Amino acid sequence: MTETSPIIYDTSDGQELRINMISPWLKKHFAREDVSGIPDGRTLKIVKLSLDGGFTCPNRDGSKGTGGCCFCSESGSGDMASGTAEGVRKAMQRQISLLSDKWPREKYRLKYIAYFQSHTNTYGPVDKLRSLFEAALELPDVVGLAIATRSDCISREAMELLSELNEKTFLWVELGLQTIHDETAKAMNLCHGFADYRKTASELAARNIRIVTHLILGLPGESREMMLKSVAEACRTPENLFGLKLHMLNVVKGSGMEIKYPDYVPFETMEDYIDLLIEALEIIPPGITLHRISGDAPRSTLIAPEWSYRKRTILNKIHSEMRRRNTWQGRLRDRG
Repeated sequence: MTETSPIIYDTSDGQELRINMISPWLKKHFAREDVSGIPDGRTLKIVKLSLDGGFTCPNRDGSKGTGGCCFCSESGSGDMASGTAEGVRKAMQRQISLLSDKWPREKYRLKYIAYFQSHTNTYGPVDKLRSLFEAALELPDVVGLAIATRSDCISREAMELLSELNEKTFLWVELGLQTIHDETAKAMNLCHGFADYRKTASELAARNIRIVTHLILGLPGESREMMLKSVAEACRTPENLFGLKLHMLNVVKGSGMEIKYPDYVPFETMEDYIDLLIEALEIIPPGITLHRISGDAPRSTLIAPEWSYRKRTILNKIHSEMRRRNTWQGRLRDRG
């Protein structure tokens, strides 16, 4: 169905935001729940604290494969995360300190989501999982958890722990689907596929646990039609999907991509990527939050696309182009 009236998701930054981005969504959600007292003039800001819980992955430790996913850096796509070897609280406080210049307390009233980002954060004994996740929730001003994992790495015990945590805090679980096409998943050494994702997503949804699905745009061998089909299918499975992360593929140093596809460039120009992304956004239902719409590799490790480190420029151009085209997330889907 084609919509004719623009959906404007947020205007708090002075411009019409036509994408249901997670940052303003969280601000609105927690503003409704904030009972801390009379507002003091500061802006409420929900900040994710990126953590490395010391996990690995089954396609790194030999249980399913070695080398990890071809696109992953050595840190397991957690280049900005703080390690928890000295304890979760210290790691989180280190993140808060690193972000203090960006989000000064005299201007912002800060709340935090502990984001277990690196590698597979349910791939371990449930006692370890409980210890890490519960320790994170003990830090003042922490209002939730975000846990990144794989759909083939949530044991029955871990699923019950997630269900328990979901009853006591704001929780979402991130599943690294990346593509619905199993031939691509095999070439990228994912060692799991779309059937694994559908099964686990259904189990999480049945427990009312929010799901954020990761997809990568620009994987080798995938056409524009294949990438858009992944987006469309992810939006349907499960029906109550909370969020999407649309990653622009970054070829980074130390990854399998550097060896297997040394000359591969996912998108020749920024405009090529923006055009595809906007087409994807138009078919994403309005109720799904977007947690990422670009790449995020450090410039020091980035190989290609050489311009993708310019994150702010990319985001500004995406929003500007959507306004120029008079389009918006969900334009080609029911408002629902």
